[in-house]
Parts: sequence; structure tokens; C-alpha cells
Amino acid sequence: MARFLPLFLLFVPFLMWLAHGPVHQFADYHAFADKRAWMGIPNAGDVLSNLAIAAPGIWGLWAFRDRAARATLGAAWPGYALFFTALALTSLGSGYYHLAPDNGRLVWDRLPIALACAGLLAGARADTVARDQSVWVTVALAIAAVASVHWWTFTEARGSDDLGPYLLFQLAPMLVVPVWQALGRSPRYERLAFAAAIALYLIAKVAEFSDYRVLATVGLSGHTFKHLFAGAAAFVLVAPIVRRVASRPRAG
Repeated sequence: MARFLPLFLLFVPFLMWLAHGPVHQFADYHAFADKRAWMGIPNAGDVLSNLAIAAPGIWGLWAFRDRAARATLGAAWPGYALFFTALALTSLGSGYYHLAPDNGRLVWDRLPIALACAGLLAGARADTVARDQSVWVTVALAIAAVASVHWWTFTEARGSDDLGPYLLFQLAPMLVVPVWQALGRSPRYERLAFAAAIALYLIAKVAEFSDYRVLATVGLSGHTFKHLFAGAAAFVLVAPIVRRVASRPRAG
């Protein structure tokens, strides 16, 4: 029965979304606290802090640049490849959005975030409970991730936006990956790393919702700190995966 727990954990918030109805974006979503420019870059704090999200993604792609390194991940590689790539693209998309925030640019922020969640789901599943997983699982999750953002743009264009599927995609890894890790008997340090990443991501969300207050208190905005904590969470997720390259047996 335990193997059905991840599906149950996803089904509950799905039912809550259906019962609640559309989840609307805040009316003042684009009203960020820190509008200061630096060296000609508008909203520089929120733009440049995205480098913290790019770094772990680039690190992961570099660590697995050769075939022997990728072989250490087996069937998990397509998912993790998507995860690493989407982290780098999230940095670009979010930076592009924060240069001049509006709904049109926000699409390019949300698409790679959803794809990162899809990659993390696919990689973690193959890593734990489905070691013979087909690459088509990653493809299907990527398509669903794109569809979740398209659903928001589709409903927004019709005057009643709905972020429900996109938010479910962000929630899904936090709900099911720890269960998969337990079922697959993942190493303790990997489970602790994922728990730490969840904690860092939740701190990032708190900072996001305290945008103006944080800016008034410490001189950097809450949204800037959101990017920094999200980057730290990504680093904590990528580090145990990269560790496998360093620990693999060397030919000799």
C-alpha cells in the first residue's frame, strides 16, 4: 500500500483545487519593493540575484558533461538533465521578467520553473522507485509542466486566471520525493539534503511575501532574498547528485 502513498498525496491537493476553483494571481503581483537600478540595470537586485539560481544548474550540467559521468545516474539522467537545464533557464527567464515585470514576461519566468519541477520529479522517481524508467516519463512530465503554465495564460486571457495546475507542479516534488526516497531507501544524506532544500524553499516563499518589510529592514528586498534562498535550495539538491561523480570508481 505504501507505493500508492505518492499518488494519494498528489490527489488530495488536486481535489482541493477542484473544490476551491480558480487560484488567482495577486492583483499587485508585479509591484515589487526594490526598483533601484544599478549600472543601467533596472530592478537590479531582483534581476541579478537570479545568478544564484543559474549557478547550481550550470554546475550540474558541467559535472555530467561526459558520458561516463552521466552513466552513474542511469535512467535518472534525462530527468536530472532537464532539472539542471531548467534551473539555468529559470535564471534567464526570471531576470528577463524582472527587467520590466508584466504578465507577458512572467510566462518566461514560470515555464522553466515548472520544467525544473518536472525534471526533479522524473529524476527522483528513476533514482528511487523506478530505476528502469523510460525517457518518455520525463517527456510526459515536461509536456504537463508546459501545459500547467499554458493553462494560466489561457485562463488569464479569458479574464479569470487560474494558477492551480502550476502551483500543484511546484508542490508535487515536496510531497512525493521524500516518500520515494523512503521507499527506495535512499542514502540518509540525500534525504536530509532534500529536507533542507524544502526548508530553504519555504524560507524563500516567506521572504517573497515579506518583500517590502525585508527591504525596509535590511536594505535588500524580500524578493531578492527569495532568489538567493531558492538558489541555495537548488544547490542543496544538486550537490548530492554531483557527489556521485566524485565518488564513482576510477578506471585504472
